[in-house]
This record gives sequence, structure tokens and C-alpha cells, in this order.
Amino acid sequence: MTSQILICDDSSLARKQMARALPPGLADSIAFAPSGEDALRLVRTATIDLLFLDLNMPGLDGYQVLEQIQKDDLPVLTIVVSGDIQPEARARVRKLGAIDFIKKPTDTAHVAQLLEEYGFYRPNELETAAQKDGWLNASSGEPAEISVSLNDYLQEIANVAMGRSSDLLARLLKVFVRQPIPNVAFISSSELSMAISAAERENEYSAVCQGFTGSGLAGEALLLFEDASFREMAELLHYDVLEGEAVNVEVLMDMSSILFGAFLNGISDQLDIKLGLGHPAVLGQHRPIHELLEHHNSREEQLLCVEISYAIENRDIHCDMLILLTEESIAFLEKRLKYLVN
Repeated sequence: MTSQILICDDSSLARKQMARALPPGLADSIAFAPSGEDALRLVRTATIDLLFLDLNMPGLDGYQVLEQIQKDDLPVLTIVVSGDIQPEARARVRKLGAIDFIKKPTDTAHVAQLLEEYGFYRPNELETAAQKDGWLNASSGEPAEISVSLNDYLQEIANVAMGRSSDLLARLLKVFVRQPIPNVAFISSSELSMAISAAERENEYSAVCQGFTGSGLAGEALLLFEDASFREMAELLHYDVLEGEAVNVEVLMDMSSILFGAFLNGISDQLDIKLGLGHPAVLGQHRPIHELLEHHNSREEQLLCVEISYAIENRDIHCDMLILLTEESIAFLEKRLKYLVN
């Protein structure tokens, strides 16, 4: 009998990529769950042998799903598939019972190797032995052909790139970075300061920006760093002096170098392009967000905005990174998406 496989991820693109990474035959009849709640329902009501589980999801995240599977002793083996590649993330899912970890984007050869290792796939068997009745697809309520929007595409690309930047930060500072869900939105440049979630906190920030451009892609990266976080960040960076304007600027530049570099490299690798970076510039210090972003108020262009709110666990350190893509970048991204999903 063919093993029954469930793929749980809030991203339709990630579900599609994971299904395509399965060896021929195994991918013929699988279930899809767009949330942790749906995954647990299917594991409880259907015979699921293997669960591919994302970590970073709204509602019940992957950690909570693993906790519930462990608590209720549910009969399913779980392989985590995530863009969060921090060493601590891998250790935590192992403790919660995951049998292995696959980093995004998924590698077909690695997936086949793991499936063979755990006895779910034998290359010498006839691929046509896979179950053909499609009961799992029907139970998931999702058609076998998964549609992918530009918003979802960019969110998943940002999720993988965010995992790289968080991993670099975690390794350098020996901390665990809590992974948010990237917020992607089309907004006008003049409405930027009102649209981003960081503005709701009404704190004072300091900001640095850096432009970038590549083949069909252009924009700027902004780091909004909460003023209350400077001293703790200086401690983690092992500065000799922990306070003062010069130290604050140094923290801004170091943090932007770590986060911008790893994130934009993650974007360029996934899109298979090279991005040239401009020189970073401090936009201002100790000011409300609407003042730091006032240089956008006079513009009328539409922006594709990706917002990521980083927080370091057990530390009062918070910062927001904004990736602002120009209108001209949208056509390039749509072309890449069409190529990817066809």
C-alpha cells in the first residue's frame, strides 16, 4: 500500500514546490493543508503516514502542531520544511519529535534521499504502484492544481531570504531570532508610513536605508531600529562603549550590513540575478516613523512593500526591515512567477 502524505504550509507556492519535489508516483495522491489546524484535523481523521510541515504559519505554527502531535501521540511521522534554518530551530523541532529537517527551497534529490532512508520510497519499485483514487486531494478541499498569486510568491521568497538573515544574526550573536510572517502589500509611496505595522507601536526609531538594483529588479531596503533596543544590541555586539550617538550609528550600520546583505543575497539567489547595492545612509535618529519616511510622501508611485519585524528571543530588541520594490519590478516578478508555476 502506498504511504499517505500530507503537505502543510500556508504558502500555496511552497505547497506546490514540495509536491513537485516528491518522486514520481508518490506525488500522485497527496493531501494539502494550508494551516496547522487543518493539518491536525487530517492527521486525526485520515490515515496520514508522513507529514511535511512548515514552521512559520499564522494560527497554529509548526512548533505548536508538533507539540500537539507529541501530546496526543498521533501516529504520523513529521519532516519539517522551513526557511528558518537557525541551529536552534533545528534543535527545537527534533526535541518535539520531527524525524528530519529540510530547508527551503526544497531540493528534489535530498527529498528522495530522505524518503528512501525512512522507507517511504524505493526507486526500484514501479512508480505506477502509487495510489490513484485521489481520496486525499478530495479530503483537503484543495484542487490538485495549486494557483499561486504574486503576493504569495513574493511572501515565500521573502520567507526563505528572511531565514538566511535570521540565521546569520543568530550565529553571530548566539541568540534565537523569532521568525515573523512577512507582510506583503501594494501601497502608494505617500501612504507608506501609515501602512506598515511598525507605525502602530508609536515608538521612536532610528533608520538606515540602502538602494539596490539588478536585472529587472530595483528598490531600497530600510531598517527601522527601535531606540530602546540600542544598548542591548551594543552589548550583544560586544562594543566597548554601550551608549552615545556614535555607538547608535555603529549599531545601525552593523545591523543593516548583517540583515540587508543576507536578505538580498537570498532574494537574488532565488531569482537567479545579481543585485548591486548602493551605499547605506542614515535617514534620521530618535524620530517617529512618519518623519523618517517623509522622503516618500511627495512620490506618487506604487510600491510593492515587504515588511519583516525581527525580534530576538529573551531580549528587548526589535527592528523592522522594509524592502520597497518599484513599480517597474512587478512585471519582472510576474514573469518569473509564470515561469516557475508552469
